[in-house]
Formats: sequence, structure tokens, C-alpha cells
Amino acid sequence: MVVPEFVKPVEILLVEDNPGDVRLTKEALKEAKVINHLTVLKDGVEALAFLRREGQYANAPRPHLILLDLNLPKKDGREVLAEIKDDEKLKRIPVVVLTTSQDEQDVLKTYHLHANCYITKPVDLEQFMTVVKSIEDFWLGIVVLPVNGNHMRREV
Repeated sequence: MVVPEFVKPVEILLVEDNPGDVRLTKEALKEAKVINHLTVLKDGVEALAFLRREGQYANAPRPHLILLDLNLPKKDGREVLAEIKDDEKLKRIPVVVLTTSQDEQDVLKTYHLHANCYITKPVDLEQFMTVVKSIEDFWLGIVVLPVNGNHMRREV
């Protein structure tokens, strides 16, 4: 697909250590109507370095949306979420927790930490694709997202 140069892709950060879930998410996003750029990071430490533009990520794009797994190596998703929402420069980025955990305590804790929503990953392939498509339709098609203090509206 040729993208007109005036159309900027939506920046999505996927923090996920399961290669199968990464592949499925990429597939679902590829089928979408919204032009997006997906960055995939496999652990919480790397995700925070990316978001803070540290080291090799000095020129990293600021994501419009973060898809965050809870069970990550090095620093788990709960810790990452807490640090994002405590950071004045990052706290307005919507964080969608996308995890296998159905534990009521995880749901409560992530909302207490100001997650924008909590979604349990379906085990079924078709349902997983539907969930990712729904996330994209809602967060990138309907919602107006802040970008550097300005609003961004996407065409559906």
C-alpha cells in the first residue's frame, strides 16, 4: 500500500514477550484500515527505556497507544503501568492491558494504576483476532487521542 506523505501512521507500542501473540497482533493490525506503525518490545525495562527515549531509543517515536501484557520479564506490566502513569510526559498515553490473566486482583490493581482498559486474551485464534480488531476500531477509529498536547482525529 502506498501511503500519501501527509498521512502519518498511528504509533502503537506492543509490550509482549510471547512470539505467538506478537504474530497474531501484527496480523490483526495488518488487516486494519488504519495506517499504523507497530513497535514490539519484549520486556518492561526495554519498554520504559523506549518510552523515556533513553540510550538506543533516543529518537523513538512517542506512541499514541500502548498494548501492555502483565506477565513480562525483567519488569512486569504492573510496574511498567505504574511508572507510565506516574510520569508527567507519559501518563496521557492510553494503556490497554492485554493479558491472559483473569485474576480479579490483577483487574483491580491495573485499574487502580490507571489502565485505560483491561482485556483478557482469548485462547481461540479467531477470537484473538476479533479482540485486536476491536481495540483498533475503538482506540484508533473512534477515540480522539492526545498527541504532544494536541488532539489527533483519525478517519474511519
